[in-house]
Amino acid sequence: MIYLDESASAPVRREVLEAMWPHLTGYANPSSVHEPGAAASRALEAARAEVAEYLNARSAEIIFTSGGTESDNAALKGIALADPRGRHVLVSALEHPAVSESAAWLARMGYEVETVPVDRDGLISPAALAERLRKDTTLVSIHYANNEVGTVQDVAALAALCAENRIPFHTDAVQAAGTLSLDVAALGVSAMSLAGHKLGTPKGIGVLYLRRRTPFEPLIHGGGQQRDLRSGTENAAGAVGIATALRVAAAADVEALVRKRDGFIATVESAVPGARLTGHRSQRLAGHASFVLPGRSGESTLLDLERHGIFCSSGSACAAGSDEPSPALRAMGYSDAEAQTAVRFSFGEAVSAAELEMAAQTLAGHGVAAQA
Repeated sequence: MIYLDESASAPVRREVLEAMWPHLTGYANPSSVHEPGAAASRALEAARAEVAEYLNARSAEIIFTSGGTESDNAALKGIALADPRGRHVLVSALEHPAVSESAAWLARMGYEVETVPVDRDGLISPAALAERLRKDTTLVSIHYANNEVGTVQDVAALAALCAENRIPFHTDAVQAAGTLSLDVAALGVSAMSLAGHKLGTPKGIGVLYLRRRTPFEPLIHGGGQQRDLRSGTENAAGAVGIATALRVAAAADVEALVRKRDGFIATVESAVPGARLTGHRSQRLAGHASFVLPGRSGESTLLDLERHGIFCSSGSACAAGSDEPSPALRAMGYSDAEAQTAVRFSFGEAVSAAELEMAAQTLAGHGVAAQA
């Protein structure tokens, strides 16, 4: 098996499972006052401090959630509902459904939601954002890196524009975690979302960084955990897991991954007639390559690759099963027919150059079936 769908979910890391195990087998509630509960609380707070250190943030600015979707929902709805500045919200045309659907909900609640356009490579220019900022803009949400085409935004420049106008800026950094800097001070963001399962944790743990004094209305009410910002019994094992995953990711050889990516892209472009890279050629995620393949069906391509033991996707896993062409590709100027030929390959450092070569040659129709 050759697994090339890490943008959907990465394999669970052994180091993460080993760190989580004592807390998975424990059962005390971190809010309980007895010693087992206190031990769970200490593990939780140590994980919070470790995540904060990795992000160059304060521990009090780290909120553990159930994943990226909850973090995005909390950021958009929580900030927009709390900020009396106005009811104008800006999001990019390429956002994950967790952001775009949260924005759509705000629109149903009476907010004016405006989309910031992207160019053919999926990039948002500071000028395009600047001309849409208004005195009543209450929130801007633009992703750090796109899950479908891999394009990486200049978040620091976009966040700086918002800071000049005292507008909170949120970024979905779910895809960026592990290969791009998450230094929130350098990025200048007000809020940032992360998901553990993109980093090698089991599913069910995420992080919302929320800069102190950022207006925020909690969405989940209850026992007042996490400073009343997100009530509910905390997932101590998951918190330990995502802290460990971030620490392990810091040691990754990103340059080696970029070399694999570029070699794979070059092979596909030379071996597959008509294949065209989508997204920015260099300003993209290290382990990400996406193409449109004119004349082919994206669905049939995926099925053919799967028969050869190669597993990838046509885009966002959260849109799987939809017959609609990718909204992201359409926003970038691709036709519906082109968008329906899209294929995405996403991988980590465990995937070898030989496996990527096999995948490229199989895509071209000249490869040998991968060994299961």
